[in-house]
Amino acid sequence: QVRLVESGGGLVQPGGSLRLSCVASGNIAKRYTLGWYRQAPGEQRELVATITQRGSTNYAEAVKGRFAISRDNAMNTVYLQMNSLKPEDTAAYFCNANDPVYLVGYWGQGTQVTVSS
Repeated sequence: QVRLVESGGGLVQPGGSLRLSCVASGNIAKRYTLGWYRQAPGEQRELVATITQRGSTNYAEAVKGRFAISRDNAMNTVYLQMNSLKPEDTAAYFCNANDPVYLVGYWGQGTQVTVSS
């Protein structure tokens, strides 16, 4: 069983920054791809960014150049640094761990990010 716990969300003004963290515990393997997704009210959950075991990253077009994903394998933690935040970034942000071998995925409970003046 894998458990993911996010933190770092909150209220920030447009143009501000936040750093999200997600700590994974349980039977998690270093091979897992870790990622962040978000879901705004009334919208489908969408990809924000992912990072593989080797550090290859993938970003949604809407966040390229503003967000940066990183991981600390020793600490089983994935981060999302969010800069130049916009009101349209407002959403619940969810951490994801995906096993590329057994095709099993796990989700955190989400952390709310609100960008508003």
